[in-house]
Amino acid sequence: MDADFALYPGTFDPFTYGHRDVLERALRLFERVEVTVGVNAEKETLFSTDERTELVRECTEDLEGVRAKAYEGLIVDRARQVGAAALVRGLRQVSDFDAEFRMAFANRKLAPELETVFFMTSEEYALISSSMVRDAHRWDGDVSKFVPPPVVEALRQKKAPVGS
Repeated sequence: MDADFALYPGTFDPFTYGHRDVLERALRLFERVEVTVGVNAEKETLFSTDERTELVRECTEDLEGVRAKAYEGLIVDRARQVGAAALVRGLRQVSDFDAEFRMAFANRKLAPELETVFFMTSEEYALISSSMVRDAHRWDGDVSKFVPPPVVEALRQKKAPVGS
């Protein structure tokens, strides 16, 4: 287990400035962070796993010590596989805490050696969520204040032509 290495798991559909904020905070404590893009066949996503992973790479290429990797399975198994010491989780609002609290305890039962580290997002990103971005995009809203330029472009490309 490498104390300087953490996983930041999530769906990242799409990757937002809030995700990046949490990642930058994590890099203050960990030399290396893997953004682990979750594969969940049961969950319908706007972007494919490969697209989400590539978008994370594009949005974080300027950050040293970051890699993006898709993974299907229990995140604690991935952490053991790569020797990560911690899981990084972001908290935007109090409502996030309940689900994250339960998940952290479940992960602790499955892997007592693995810590969960919570980072609060900056106030300016507290209301940004991937689902809000997808909803705004669906109704032609300007999402450029919520997501990095590669995501803005990918969303633009996903938009169906008028009349289809």
